[in-house]
Amino acid sequence: MTVNRVAIVAAIVLTCARSAAADCTISTTNVNFGSYNVFAVPPVDSTGSVTYRCTNHPNVTIVLSKGSSTTFSPRTLKNGSNALNYNLYLDAARITVWGDGTSSTSVYSSASVSNGNIVVTVYGRIPAAQDVSAGAYSDSLTATINF
Repeated sequence: MTVNRVAIVAAIVLTCARSAAADCTISTTNVNFGSYNVFAVPPVDSTGSVTYRCTNHPNVTIVLSKGSSTTFSPRTLKNGSNALNYNLYLDAARITVWGDGTSSTSVYSSASVSNGNIVVTVYGRIPAAQDVSAGAYSDSLTATINF
């Protein structure tokens, strides 16, 4: 029996919305799923992060785009015409899909009172039992900070 393993990397690419009243910076670390075994029973979970820093204590929201997907549920990692379903979540239980507030998604929201870096965990999951071809699958999303 041949075990089909798929290398997965989901990259989060950033844009930053700015306003004159406040100054914010934003950066991310990738969600790297590693190898995916099509015969494995549990889903593949991973984490990444969004780090931001704002002055003037603004209210902050951070939205994530669909990436190359047409919907938020599921998002898809691509390898040519092949697709592997996944999603990104706001919570460790992986229930609340992190999106732009539409299509049953939620946004990160905080009344920031710190002038230091705030690190927000991005929780990723690839559901089990997806029959996909071996190869490198990836997606690129945009994280946008609004304040």
